[in-house]
Amino acid sequence: MGNNKRDRRAGQAGKKGPALPFYKKNDLVTVSITDQGSDGAGIGKADGYTLFVKDAVIGDTVKARITKAKKNYAYARVEFIQKPSPDRVEPRCPIARQCGGCQIQALSYEKQLAFKQDKVRADLLRIGGFEQTLVDAVMEPIVGMQDLAAGPWRYRNKAQIPVGKDSAGHLVAGFYAGRTHRIIPMTDCLLGDEVNREIVECVMSYMQLYRVPPYEEETGKGLIRHILIRSGRSTGQIMVCLILNGDRLPYESELVRQLAAIPGMTSISVNVNTERTNVILGKELRTLWGQDEIEDTLRVFDIGEDGSFVPSSESVTFRISPLSFYQVNPEQTQKLYSLALDYAGLTGKETVWDLYCGVGTISLFMARRAGKVCGVEIIPEAIENARENARRNGIENAQFFVGKAEEVLPEYVLQKRANEEDPGIDVICVDPPRKGCDSRCLETILEIRPQRVVYVSCDPATLARDLRVLADGGYRLERVRPVDQFGHTCHIETVCLLTHKG
Repeated sequence: MGNNKRDRRAGQAGKKGPALPFYKKNDLVTVSITDQGSDGAGIGKADGYTLFVKDAVIGDTVKARITKAKKNYAYARVEFIQKPSPDRVEPRCPIARQCGGCQIQALSYEKQLAFKQDKVRADLLRIGGFEQTLVDAVMEPIVGMQDLAAGPWRYRNKAQIPVGKDSAGHLVAGFYAGRTHRIIPMTDCLLGDEVNREIVECVMSYMQLYRVPPYEEETGKGLIRHILIRSGRSTGQIMVCLILNGDRLPYESELVRQLAAIPGMTSISVNVNTERTNVILGKELRTLWGQDEIEDTLRVFDIGEDGSFVPSSESVTFRISPLSFYQVNPEQTQKLYSLALDYAGLTGKETVWDLYCGVGTISLFMARRAGKVCGVEIIPEAIENARENARRNGIENAQFFVGKAEEVLPEYVLQKRANEEDPGIDVICVDPPRKGCDSRCLETILEIRPQRVVYVSCDPATLARDLRVLADGGYRLERVRPVDQFGHTCHIETVCLLTHKG
């Protein structure tokens, strides 16, 4: 970068303060990485100019080539690493950089956990506006996966593998390159079950032998779009569902015969999706062999005084279809929901409302220790699953409602008060999508004033925003604990407890 451009830019700045360097696309910049972005890009500054550098990790000093330049910031990629971070490790996955699914696999697992802990803390300070002394007092250590030496591998119980053709027209299955629909060939993701490789290779061999065409996004032609694989970690049951751009497979019985021979195979089905869409699953399902669903069981843990997880005698069993929402890391999910249960402080008498309840996972965790639990979810199929899961587990004190949390809960409260009854809600648990709670939902919580609010979040930024609203409305932030559900990625789950000051 020539100094003459910087001098001209500085001269034009006048009284507005020092100008930023005039970087442009393809410039090479030396930058030290001090933070990690939500998409995994390393963040650093060069002469005050912010750079988001793909494939860089905290502690690296890199030579980066700018791929897109803006006035105050730029995107770049690593050209070479001048000084590697002391926390940098060699990724185990051969396609880690191309795939983009594991954004921080090059960061040691211990540093990944520290980064996630710091991210939650920073958002509480910066976005939530909480005092540092309070944040430091309420933050509890992140719950990492047990084997820190080996790192978080093979934890996913679900894989959705696209099928297509490469540039030469050859059949491929694998994972999309970051921000593209170009498939990188890979039959064995190291985050998924080892059996996935056998299943994918079986389907690919069948497609080649019988010349079954993969789906082509450009033309809308072809038959097989995705291979969906799910497993019950506690039961060993395996499900395979092929997503089709049509309603039938040629030589169907031959594929079924091969897949059914795989140990643990429990369910083989097809899902019909003939729409020109990026949505993976359609609504029509047909079972080809075995059961319609598989089962999995989540254990309930008691939390020790030192924050450790002690197995209890309680558990909840769920049935899972290809369309069901179910957390992809059951081992950590057990801990996440056990934390929510612990934070709720139930004695067996409380009425709990579980908003954004999905298939009732948190609701059913809490039901055996509460007087009554009411779950709310906008997706009718999820509520049917929740009701069936309650019946299957012999839970009779859980009731589920279809609708928006911000509509169902206020309506319930109004009806109670119209009859001159106290709504009688002691604890509200929220587990919203990434965008956080609807403002009307937060307003209703503040109006009802339950003694405790348990907030389960998948996004620290929207969590901090919503906690600020609740704190300003009369709640005290008591406990915060991140949980690493998705190792090697930047995603963070967090459980929080708030109590009413009144």
